[in-house]
Amino acid sequence: MIELIPAIDIIGGKCVRLTKGDYEQKTTYNDDPVAQAKEFESLGFKRLHIVDLDGAKSKHVVNIDILRRITEETSLTMDFGGGIKSEEDIEKVFNAGAAMVTIGSIAVTQPELFLAWLSKYGPEKIILGADVRNGKVSINGWKEDSTEDLLPFLHKYIDAGVKNVLCTEISKDGTLSGPAIDLYKEVMREYPELHLIASGGVSSNDDITALHEAGIPAVVFGKSFYEGKIDINKLEL
Repeated sequence: MIELIPAIDIIGGKCVRLTKGDYEQKTTYNDDPVAQAKEFESLGFKRLHIVDLDGAKSKHVVNIDILRRITEETSLTMDFGGGIKSEEDIEKVFNAGAAMVTIGSIAVTQPELFLAWLSKYGPEKIILGADVRNGKVSINGWKEDSTEDLLPFLHKYIDAGVKNVLCTEISKDGTLSGPAIDLYKEVMREYPELHLIASGGVSSNDDITALHEAGIPAVVFGKSFYEGKIDINKLEL
């Protein structure tokens, strides 16, 4: 079965969701991300995807204390992304208890640095963030579009040893309009061994089933859970 990964996005210490990455289109779902993480664990989830949206905007990790509290108060396996721009940031995140870091912008702007981190920490601890808008990889909290096309971007890093990729179709994110299944199928055709984590647009159990049937290894979802669109009792956790 597809790996199910709920998401907690953090702004100002609260659990929020944006629409298409727009900080002006923000909905707060829980004032306490730690309590939200505990709820996910109580429902049977094993993984958690944490996005430091303050960090993404500020270009350095901000919400490290919340990560630390979640690791202290749950047994969830966590990956953490948003604002990781230096080795100091990575060390903070790992020291706070995350199992993996998600890195996107640096892979675009400083590829040699990303490859050095991949070599130092290993491909099991590094998730390549590939957030896509109009076919181009987006960076810095989705505020800028690069000139990188998705498949060539993935190719150079998969050749270098990347095993885990989180791919968000930005136009779908937070819209409950269904995931970009054709995009993910295209990636999996090119790289069938890749642990691809689909993100953006999930609106129902049927969307999760469709991703599973398309051979997508994992999915991140947030808004669909918070708004009661997903029936947890019908998921295989």
